[in-house]
Amino acid sequence: MCVYHRGRKVLDVWGGVRDAEGRPWEEDTMAMSFSTSKGIVSTLMHIFADRAMLDYDDPVARYWPEFAQAGKERITIRDVLTHRSGLPGIRSLIDGGERILDWDYMVNALAAAKPMLTPGRASAYHALTYGWLAGEILQRVAGKPLPQILHEELAEPLGLDGLYIGAPEPAKARAAALPSTAARLRQFAPLIGSRRLMATLSMVNRAALIPVDPLLIQEALIPPGNADVLFEPRVLDIPVPAANGLFTARSLARVYASIAAGGTLDGVRILSRGAVRLAGEVQTRDRDRVLVLRPYWRLGYHSAFTTRGRVETAFGHFGYGGSGAWGDPARQLAVAMVNNNLGGGLIGDYRIAEIGTAAMQAAKAAVESNAGARMVDAA
Repeated sequence: MCVYHRGRKVLDVWGGVRDAEGRPWEEDTMAMSFSTSKGIVSTLMHIFADRAMLDYDDPVARYWPEFAQAGKERITIRDVLTHRSGLPGIRSLIDGGERILDWDYMVNALAAAKPMLTPGRASAYHALTYGWLAGEILQRVAGKPLPQILHEELAEPLGLDGLYIGAPEPAKARAAALPSTAARLRQFAPLIGSRRLMATLSMVNRAALIPVDPLLIQEALIPPGNADVLFEPRVLDIPVPAANGLFTARSLARVYASIAAGGTLDGVRILSRGAVRLAGEVQTRDRDRVLVLRPYWRLGYHSAFTTRGRVETAFGHFGYGGSGAWGDPARQLAVAMVNNNLGGGLIGDYRIAEIGTAAMQAAKAAVESNAGARMVDAA
């Protein structure tokens, strides 16, 4: 894990083991961080918006003409960033988990797809589809593949030691291994029921006014084949932008430290202060139809959550298994953690919330201590 405060790295630690053989986690070990990847893709979107290369309220089809099919002509980039484009479903989009390794297939399928929900209305977490939607927009705008965009816009300028979505072989050699298939599937067991069962449960819940739609949750979260491919080493070869970011906590913290510092870190500007403000504005306070909670969606980020609740001024993205990263411009605080544990239920490892609480307390103490020292000096 890694923490920055007021533009300075104040914590950078690692420990544990990286694989079943017990090899130690090293300083440069990276972990596949699942949905934490979404926050990095979203940051790239803000970089382009800040340069007027795109506008949040532009139709997606302005940059991706093939997308203007099946009632999607008016879906905007803002809709994509707030999970309101109506395209959360993955199961009905593909005929097997292998398809997620084929970028062209996925973007063509999304371009042809009919929204399963009314675009622009309620948010429904696009657990996997978000990555191809946002990633293809970025590629169309830049005329470059996503891994190159990521390297040129974030990794190289900020001097990051581990930030990949689609990793080259040398980087893969630094990747921590994930747990066994059996352990993973036990966590997903409640969502792997038949479509008929999920549809029945959804109907019962609607009748009882229970705001949980099991069929929609299954559609959004579980690809056909139980997503085994997402846990295999080969998934790191190509970009799956919503899920397969390979990161060090150090690199994630540095990205969010630049955001928390108003867009500039160590003299390198990635965003203007105005862009940071826009990126952090809450877009919806409603309950998300897939996550069944209130993420307080910003433009591509959700609120930072700690064991003491939501941090109103902080935003970032957490991932399955307990990885996560966020920045707080009000406190100039950034926190990141990656791991290969993947335990603790459907959400995963809850240490990211505990770490966030501790970081908030330490930042408050540091500010109070500095204020006291200034008062003594003045006296």
